[in-house]
Amino acid sequence: MFEAIILIVSAALNLLVGLLVYVKDQRAIMNRLFLALTATLALWSTANYLSVHPLFFSQLFLVRLVLFFGALLNLMVFLTFLTFPSATMPQQYRQRAKWAILASAVVMLLALTPLLFKSLAVKNGHASPVVAPGIALLMLQTILLLGGSVLGVIKKYNRSKGRTKEQFRLILLGIGGTFGLIFVSNFLLVVVLKISTLVPLGPAFTLVFSVSFAYAIIRHQLFNIRRAAARGFVYLLTIGFMAATYSLLILGASTLLLKGDHRLDARTQTIITVLALLMALSFQSIKQFFDKLSAKTFFKDSYNSQEVLNELNQIIVATVGLDEMLQKTLNLIEQSLKADFCLAVLTIPGFKESRVIGTSKKLFSAEDLAVAHSKRLIGQPAELVIVTDYLDEDRSRLREVLQRNDIALLARIGDIDAEDKDKQLGHIIVGPKKNGNAYDTQDIKLVEIFTNELVIAIQNALRFEQIQNFNVTLQEKVQLATRELRRTNDKLKALDETKDDFISMASHQLRTPLTSVKGYLSMVLEGDAGKINKVQREMLGQAFTSSQRMVYLIADLLNVSRLRTGKFVIEPTPVDLSELVAQEMSQLMETAAAKSLTLTFDKPAHFPEIMLDETKTRQVIMNFMDNAIYYTPSGGHITIELENKPSSVELRVVDDGIGVPKSEQHHLFTKFYRAGNARKARPDGTGLGLFMAKKVVVAEGGAIIFTSQEGKGSTFGFSFSKEGRDIASMPVKA
Repeated sequence: MFEAIILIVSAALNLLVGLLVYVKDQRAIMNRLFLALTATLALWSTANYLSVHPLFFSQLFLVRLVLFFGALLNLMVFLTFLTFPSATMPQQYRQRAKWAILASAVVMLLALTPLLFKSLAVKNGHASPVVAPGIALLMLQTILLLGGSVLGVIKKYNRSKGRTKEQFRLILLGIGGTFGLIFVSNFLLVVVLKISTLVPLGPAFTLVFSVSFAYAIIRHQLFNIRRAAARGFVYLLTIGFMAATYSLLILGASTLLLKGDHRLDARTQTIITVLALLMALSFQSIKQFFDKLSAKTFFKDSYNSQEVLNELNQIIVATVGLDEMLQKTLNLIEQSLKADFCLAVLTIPGFKESRVIGTSKKLFSAEDLAVAHSKRLIGQPAELVIVTDYLDEDRSRLREVLQRNDIALLARIGDIDAEDKDKQLGHIIVGPKKNGNAYDTQDIKLVEIFTNELVIAIQNALRFEQIQNFNVTLQEKVQLATRELRRTNDKLKALDETKDDFISMASHQLRTPLTSVKGYLSMVLEGDAGKINKVQREMLGQAFTSSQRMVYLIADLLNVSRLRTGKFVIEPTPVDLSELVAQEMSQLMETAAAKSLTLTFDKPAHFPEIMLDETKTRQVIMNFMDNAIYYTPSGGHITIELENKPSSVELRVVDDGIGVPKSEQHHLFTKFYRAGNARKARPDGTGLGLFMAKKVVVAEGGAIIFTSQEGKGSTFGFSFSKEGRDIASMPVKA
């Protein structure tokens, strides 16, 4: 009877501790592993008891079952401490865990066979197992896994500090106590000395480990023990209620159906199975009922973290002013945590005094604030929230200051924009809970999230204040800058007018001597000054062509200047385009021949006169032909096409020269622009010819014709509609 009580109490306590850890965070692998470990301890304890007091199975099978659960217990201990204190299994340990699971599975299967224990030898009324060679595998697994677990915990203990170090110290004591006693009573005494008297005490030995771990949890506040204990109680209450109900139903069914016959017929088995299924399906509903019952009893002061965070986000989004936003936020923290007070102390750059906002008029001395802001005393940057009751001895001064000011929580508000990541905007200061309870991990996590959210919100509010304060001076600066820009713009306009006047004057002054030079060169070439030889003719021809280009360049400059001053005027007169093209082409024949180019123009026998500005149109045609000659390689062809269509007249200058790159074609008719390949072929160009050509054609009411393909040639020209123009009546091409 005494052994049964030890078993029941030990198993229940182990399961309770496991449930306490599990309900704290059901998603954490660490919590699941610890629950599995405590469940294995309970199963191993039960198997130990049954191996001495066999009920339904043979004693040999139960002894082997002890080894089975022993091997599983070794694995659970190894996996649990491989993970602890992390919530999930660290990446570097996962391969090691896989090998441990595989090896343990083999040992567990062998434990149920005669390879570990052959049989039982009965002596003086006591049964002792007969060891087989396979027991060495279990010993090896026990040494490797338990030894590896202990060594791993010792290494982590040596690397840890503060509260975590205390946790590992307590756990090491629990490991040493529990598994030392188990190893002696269940292995050495049984295997070596053949004594199994102490085997039933195994369940009690496991409590050393469970209680030490539970004490580490309670002493060092891993989570709210009252909350977790209540949840664990709910689980046990639900399971107990269902077990009792199911047992009563089975007992009633057995009494009514079996009537003293302990054999189960098919009908009875079906009824029992249906009852089991009904209980399984109703588990969730029953659990929800006890959850609601426990919430009313244990969690009157609880809150929904997600609902609180949603309310915080609404405050941050809907509030612009810093003081109003912080006041509402601090009210929310105080109401959620049931705190005595909640303050925000901001140390804003550029302000000598701290800015205190909150639900209390509590004041702090300058010396205390300096201590609270000390990076050396507060700790690592990652420690956003400090709980006064759990400060280490090496930060006793900070703890003394916080306790003197009745501060239970101190949360750092960091400056994420600063180059120094430890630079602080201030702190959130929270007083103790009104009900006297300690702050748990849910409360601390909530405050951490609040401070992270407030960093950006506070900085945005500060920027908004700066914008508001700067708005007045900004307007003055804008007005001052506008006046300065106007003065500068007036100066630029005056300079631009002076430049246009200079270009106009220089062009007029240059055109007169150039006209004289061009006229005398023409007379010499025509033989008016006597006979000239071939070499002289070529040289004089080049000089005449250059002077002609200079005349056109000066004309372009004058036209650009006139465009800027509004003096650019079109003076239309009747023009025979066929005659005009022939005249301009005759001036370029020698230049084309010098480059071995074929320049052709099929002059129409009859062509209508059209109202155009003859001088400006002549300049446009010369520009198109001159460009074609310059940008067509030696041996190329240039064709001038002039068409009299029913509704329009069109001129095209077609060449097979270098063409214009497609990516640059949309810039071609802008002022001073030249394509990249054109600049290489003719470095001395100005980029004014095509610009002025388009201006002239558009001003005369026409449209530019342009197509080009790089490396294959270009087509430049214009078209003029006959509608509204005074044109002589004559037949046109169909």
